[in-house]
Amino acid sequence: MARRAADVREGDALSNERPMTTDVKATDVLANERTFLAYVRTALAFIAFGFVVARFGLFVEQFASATHMRMSGPHYSTGFGALMAIIGVVIGFLGAWRYAMADKALRTGVVKSLPRAGSYIIALLVAAIGVMVALYLTTYH
Repeated sequence: MARRAADVREGDALSNERPMTTDVKATDVLANERTFLAYVRTALAFIAFGFVVARFGLFVEQFASATHMRMSGPHYSTGFGALMAIIGVVIGFLGAWRYAMADKALRTGVVKSLPRAGSYIIALLVAAIGVMVALYLTTYH
């Protein structure tokens, strides 16, 4: 349950809620919308990148067949591309949720920041994707 600005102590270091001292300004609302659009851009980039990665594996198979070359190594591109597209969809939903929560917080006067655990999870997810790409690129011959 969200606490009102009067219920949050000014020096409460353990809380991710901070009381706002002023009314909602147009700049705050527009900044929230820009952040949401950044989430949308990122989600679309993940989905498009997933599509490209999945189709790249098909291109390599067709190229190997046309040149009568034998492909070696595992082929993870379709699965990895689908995973990237799914992550893009999750990012889109996360952005919509964050937009709604920030809008509600602006209107009620209590702004919540992203919990530390959420930021660590996102960082680990990005690192895992990087490791998967690196492993794929090093195992592909």
